[in-house]
Amino acid sequence: MTTLTENQNPRTLTPYKLLFATVLKRMDPEQAHHLAFNVIRALPFLGGIAHRFCKPHPSLRVQTLGLSFPSPFGLAAGFDKNAAGIAGLGELGYGHVEVGTVTRHAQDGNPKPRMFRLVDDRGLINRMGFNNGGSAAAVPRIERARLRKNRPIIGANIGKSRVTAVEDATADYVWSAERLAPISDYLAVNVSSPNTPGLRGLQELELLEPLLAAVKTAAGATPLLVKIAPDMGDEQIDGIVELAVRLGLDGIIATNTTVSRTGLTASDERVEEMGAGGLSGAPLKDRSLAVLKRIRQTAPAEFCVISVGGVTTAADVLERLRAGATLVQGFTAFIYEGPLWARDINRGLRQAGWRQDLAER
Repeated sequence: MTTLTENQNPRTLTPYKLLFATVLKRMDPEQAHHLAFNVIRALPFLGGIAHRFCKPHPSLRVQTLGLSFPSPFGLAAGFDKNAAGIAGLGELGYGHVEVGTVTRHAQDGNPKPRMFRLVDDRGLINRMGFNNGGSAAAVPRIERARLRKNRPIIGANIGKSRVTAVEDATADYVWSAERLAPISDYLAVNVSSPNTPGLRGLQELELLEPLLAAVKTAAGATPLLVKIAPDMGDEQIDGIVELAVRLGLDGIIATNTTVSRTGLTASDERVEEMGAGGLSGAPLKDRSLAVLKRIRQTAPAEFCVISVGGVTTAADVLERLRAGATLVQGFTAFIYEGPLWARDINRGLRQAGWRQDLAER
């Protein structure tokens, strides 16, 4: 087993990081995202060049949820909200792509600006508000992506529409689940975004139990997971784990973004100027890891736990796998690391001999 090399250092200068520092950092974050996304969508039309360069080594394959994941590392929900870039993202080396969050009703999301970089903290604050074209519009895009060779595992993350009252949330989720479950590899129920009024209240057990039970029925044989927030105490986390296991869910995704602003190097004035929203990226690392460890204290060994939050390097991913994560997701560091991020993580995991490392523990 070898150690990770210097190219896994997030501070190492690369051509992309130079481009980010001189050009992309000066652009509005949402505008820069759309520009990069257009390039990603074009990758499948380049004859598979990116896939040959970035594809995960077969030794990284993971069996879970009754599925074969090409790599333990995937892309979290929020990057591809409308399932428009699945094939391109797969070519960049992500073992799975979780699309969405999609809602029953198409919606524009919150007013702009609604995404803000914390460059020195390697973080991001967003209050996007589930901007998406609706779950029905995502169906044909997912169907097309499923037909492509070497595609990643496709997860669909579903949420509550803003126009839907909290008391009607279950029907809203079920409507999306009925359409997306038949064509997705797994479903994720998002009850943890801080950017939709009333959504996090659905994590209370008396509301969450009937919601998850109904969505599980609608999902049928499609694996079902629930995505939780980091801003909960141990007792609430334990309660959700017990509920998920009792209802026969297949896993938990931990965690979503945080409303906390502690430990940032950015000035209080700058953070206050950005306003409300969920904080993601490196500032979330410690809390996300702590929630993962808490879940693993009570969850059965076969229960799938996807860890997300503050992951940047192969060493970060390996730390989550050692702590009991079945799979690991990232998002924010894509902005700072660039298009070869997944490739570098996969290469780092292979170099570290991660399977042997875990087997010895």
